[in-house]
Amino acid sequence: MQKVIRDRKKKRIARKLFARAIRIIGSRKPPAGGFSGQLRSVALLAQEKLGDAILLTPLVGNLKQRFPGVSIHIIAFSRQTADFFRNDPSIAGVHHAKRKPVRYFREVLSKQFDLLFNTKDHPSFHFLLQSVLIPARFKVGIGSEYHTGLYDALVDVDFHAHIALKNCGLLRILGTDIPAESCRPYLPSMPVSDSVRSFAAAMRGKGFAGINISAGKANRYWTEEKWISLVRAFPGERFVVFSSPADHAAKERLEKACGTVAPSPATANLHEAGLMVAELKLLVTPDTAMVHVASCFGTPVAGLYAKAHQDQSRFSPFLVRSDMAVSVTAEVKDISVEAVVDAVRRLLRNPD
Repeated sequence: MQKVIRDRKKKRIARKLFARAIRIIGSRKPPAGGFSGQLRSVALLAQEKLGDAILLTPLVGNLKQRFPGVSIHIIAFSRQTADFFRNDPSIAGVHHAKRKPVRYFREVLSKQFDLLFNTKDHPSFHFLLQSVLIPARFKVGIGSEYHTGLYDALVDVDFHAHIALKNCGLLRILGTDIPAESCRPYLPSMPVSDSVRSFAAAMRGKGFAGINISAGKANRYWTEEKWISLVRAFPGERFVVFSSPADHAAKERLEKACGTVAPSPATANLHEAGLMVAELKLLVTPDTAMVHVASCFGTPVAGLYAKAHQDQSRFSPFLVRSDMAVSVTAEVKDISVEAVVDAVRRLLRNPD
């Protein structure tokens, strides 16, 4: 553990040193009066995880609504983010910054965008580097000590503000502020199997509760035994279990162990999961992308969060009724069954 902590500290120091150096190389003098002229093309530096991608969609949707002719390009740093946006009709192009350099140079680095927006709210080697390399006549970042001097404008927002609202803060720079209610995320269309479509239709009006047993990081997993105990604490409820392909065996074990869990088809993508989440009366899930899938459809969420305050604030359920069970440690597995049962009961007691 001590070695892990030391390695993290070294990486943070290295990022900060790089940020200082890149500010010298790529420093810009902000133009008087801020952004001006037509907005014809935008390059959005999209964060790596699926949850981050979902929370970028409110900005994409609002840009397209308010500037219908704009050509929006996603600069992706992971395959899953690139795949997520490829099916979004609002996106003109998806470009992977770490693959096919010749193609990336032709489609991105040799072009001139009207606007570039870095969605990271802290120093990142790849994001800072691309902020300098990608030609754009106006560049925007989120307010941070290490972003000062590198961009023409910064989105001024508290560090603990929700990520969806931070992204939509770009619209203020463009002179078109919007209320938080207009920043609900959405899921781009993706292929849907007949089995998932039929099962989602059959769920309608049945009052299912959902539990998602998968998480993006090891420290965000709850244990199988605790999921079983949670289900058995609500004998009058019917449940549906969600999981990633890697956790499908655990999903099947839970379905067999509890008679109130309806066996459901495996989902191949977030859009398939979303069709089922839309039919739930609530979803219980660790702090992962499924929290934000629920936000897309207004489905109440009981979230399982580690002790880190920044995760609870910046990645909390958004624009939905919600409750949290928070660990006393950095491990979600340390959350008691009683704490999650209480969170679910509070949501069930207050359905409106």
